[in-house]
Amino acid sequence: MKGISHPLLLLVGLLSATTTTTGYTHADSLRGGNGRGRDWWNLLHYDLKVDFDIPGKIIHGSNTITLQVCAPTHDSLQLDLQEPLMLDSVMIDGHATAFANQGKVWWVVLPFTQWHVGETRSLTAYYHGQPRPAVKPQWDGGFTWTTDDNGKPWVAVSCQNLGASVWFPCKDQQWDEPDSGVDLTYTLDASTGLTAIGNGRPGDVTNITTDHIGTPSTQKSSWHWAVRNPINNYDITFYIGDYVHWHQKYRGEDGPLDLDFWVLRQDEQKARKQFAIVPKMMSAFEHWLGPYPFYEDGYKLVEAPYLGMEHQSAVAYGNKFKMGYLGDDRTGTGIGLKFDYIIVHESGHEWFGNSVTACDEADNWIQEGITTYSESLFAEYLFGTALGKEYCRGEWRNIFNMQPIIGVYGVNNEGSPDMYDKGAAIFYMIREMTGNDNRFRKMLRGLSSTYYHKTTTTQEVETYISTATGLDLHAFFNQYLRTTKIPEAEYYVKNGELHYKFNDVVAGFELPVTVTSGKETAVLKIAGEWHHQPWKGGFNLHFSDDFLIRVKP
Repeated sequence: MKGISHPLLLLVGLLSATTTTTGYTHADSLRGGNGRGRDWWNLLHYDLKVDFDIPGKIIHGSNTITLQVCAPTHDSLQLDLQEPLMLDSVMIDGHATAFANQGKVWWVVLPFTQWHVGETRSLTAYYHGQPRPAVKPQWDGGFTWTTDDNGKPWVAVSCQNLGASVWFPCKDQQWDEPDSGVDLTYTLDASTGLTAIGNGRPGDVTNITTDHIGTPSTQKSSWHWAVRNPINNYDITFYIGDYVHWHQKYRGEDGPLDLDFWVLRQDEQKARKQFAIVPKMMSAFEHWLGPYPFYEDGYKLVEAPYLGMEHQSAVAYGNKFKMGYLGDDRTGTGIGLKFDYIIVHESGHEWFGNSVTACDEADNWIQEGITTYSESLFAEYLFGTALGKEYCRGEWRNIFNMQPIIGVYGVNNEGSPDMYDKGAAIFYMIREMTGNDNRFRKMLRGLSSTYYHKTTTTQEVETYISTATGLDLHAFFNQYLRTTKIPEAEYYVKNGELHYKFNDVVAGFELPVTVTSGKETAVLKIAGEWHHQPWKGGFNLHFSDDFLIRVKP
């Protein structure tokens, strides 16, 4: 590919790639990998401008991408933009630049070898089209075009896994976030009277008049928002609707934090009651996880036309002002109906998911596991340790063990949905093995501060946790992250001795499990080989429910 400068020749070379023997395509590798169009530049800033034609369900926009050359350049730059959106032009240094399309990738062609390591450069990509409509937001995302109960338009986007390239041209992966944040400008027909909300801090609302020959002038309003911290692509968002707003201050660990709430006009009274938990939630999370990571950008909770998403500094809420998960208790304990699941879970992602982010989607258990566990920490903060732990154990009933938690690297694959509840179980069990809540809390806060505003990997997180807790967790992580096997405890009592072992475990695996029989209690270090010890108890043992294990019948 080196030296190719004509877009058609470039495209021919790229299309020669075929589906791999693993079942993943070249397109999967382009999306999930750090290839020749990505590996030489570091993302610094987005300046995204989008004009929404709500009746036509069409957008026109541009994204100015500021980057730094961080390695010797190649002959092309990869921009991600998904069909049916179309890239109209790319401008670099005031000149239109050639580009070629390959499915969801647009290759910008230039003698980039003229750019030198350390230089800061920018390009502006102009685009338009009807963005993909969401099928089942937020899981099968895209644009949600709907109306509120008063018939007014209500529009939003959800794009985790699907990718932000479903609605704007970008470098669409998790490991390279814009270091200096984003600027967002959302433009609407002023006659709608709607509000356009984005991430970060609001700027001015400007009114403009557009004139087209032979048509009446159109009054438009532009809403400006600014994010000053690094941000995941899929966190960049907008909400358009007939919103009302209120504000309050929270006295946090790092000083006053702005809390802002945006809800549909029709839902204000319900929302004020439901959202009143937010300051207590902040206290719980700051206690366990450290200071809120985005004081500069504030915290917003925004009503959305789908269940919820962790959009950084503009958290999406769509739980219909019910307790639990749309009125249900995922844990089966009753504790889950004591608070609003979506407020707590999606806000917990501000620490893990938004501030601390997995480099590759294959490692998304890092953010989903800790955040799911943070629900029980919130429950514990409000209702006591016993109920907090019971809540977490209740979530384990949702574990299916169909595939390992960790996905396939480099192909935009995030692995098993067990990353949520099994991931939470992992942190619950580490706390039990640590046996010291102060040390465990210090570990969680240390994770949050060490990888603050950074991306990380499973290997880094494993090493950090093992060091911070003083535990050898190598086999433990291999068991629960990389296999679907649940350790099975087998035992028998003979001649006054208790014999015990684990089946279905990896080499070196061991857990300190408390067992009881009558008045006899012991902590057994159960491994994959038979061990025995004197036993005065009975033949029927009860194994602690603080570990995700089975007991052989």
